[in-house]
Amino acid sequence: MVIQIYTANFCGYCTLAKKMLTKKNVPFLETNLTLEPIKRSEMIERSNGLSSVPQIFISNMHVGGYDEISQLEKSGRLDSILKESKS
Repeated sequence: MVIQIYTANFCGYCTLAKKMLTKKNVPFLETNLTLEPIKRSEMIERSNGLSSVPQIFISNMHVGGYDEISQLEKSGRLDSILKESKS
């Protein structure tokens, strides 16, 4: 399972998303668009045109941003998605 999160400096929602994943003890790969602006077009393409950060992918499945991953966590579905992506 690979979790990738596209972030930017000074992004509060990016920080919250990373904290959530860290608290769940889930490793992730971070692509900071402030440091690697060339990766923005990759993120936009992978997220079907979304340009805001964070954009989160679990095993190449686009989850969305912080609001979406937070909603998945509140509903208990995030753990199921993480478990399924491990197998």
